[in-house]
Amino acid sequence: MSKKSIYGLLIALAVPVFCYLWLKSASKTAVTMPRHYLLDTVMESVVDGKQKSDSIWHTTKNIRLVNQLGDSVNLYDQQGKIIILDLFFTSCGSICPKLTNNMSKLQQSFSRGGDVRKKLDTSIVHFMSISVDPIRDSAPVLLDYANKMGVISDNWWLLTGNRDSIYKFAFEELRIDKFSNEPITPDFVHTSRFILIDKKMQIRGYYYGLDSTSILKMAKDVGYLMLEKDKQKKSKVFQDIIDLSWLWLVIAVMVTGFVYYFNSKFNKQTKN
Repeated sequence: MSKKSIYGLLIALAVPVFCYLWLKSASKTAVTMPRHYLLDTVMESVVDGKQKSDSIWHTTKNIRLVNQLGDSVNLYDQQGKIIILDLFFTSCGSICPKLTNNMSKLQQSFSRGGDVRKKLDTSIVHFMSISVDPIRDSAPVLLDYANKMGVISDNWWLLTGNRDSIYKFAFEELRIDKFSNEPITPDFVHTSRFILIDKKMQIRGYYYGLDSTSILKMAKDVGYLMLEKDKQKKSKVFQDIIDLSWLWLVIAVMVTGFVYYFNSKFNKQTKN
């Protein structure tokens, strides 16, 4: 066996090993998508004789409210968009003005530059601020507050409506009492959390709305959710290849065996 043949076989051995190591390294740096928070149930099924478990994540139910412009709207009007939501009230003298100010900065960060009012990109994210004091926060009151706080109504609703419906939504759909650091009672929902809802109306995060680091993380998570479908497909390809690590090992062993066999045969022929 010639030296060129041996070198060729060694290269054939090195290529799959190199590819495997590269894919393994790439998979370690893959983006970690924002996790789901609310699990409804786990479905068990049998596929091709194998037991399979599927997590059924909670899908936020619809709610109909009135925005600052006096329009009757509902949560599901924004299907296909990512929603950032918070709970506030206009007479709040503590955290609410800061929350609204930070929400305003977020709204501008998702605009397409230049004059925000002229070039606002409303196709990506929709903002919602639901009043937990809807009796006093009528649509005109919300509009006045929006004008004072620089709210741009194109993709940001300040919402009011039936108090019982709002509180039921906050506790049963948003489960805000489970993910807020502030003590929350059934009588009054006062929280500093921003809530991230994906395109399927499933909750993907609770963020501290008074902390710039937490808000920055939420902004990044919005970007990840925009690409979630593609990222999942890419990760699956990586994982499928990595799961075949046993095959790479078999190939490496076989190539090594062929190199050893032909090299031994070549040496015997040379001696004879």
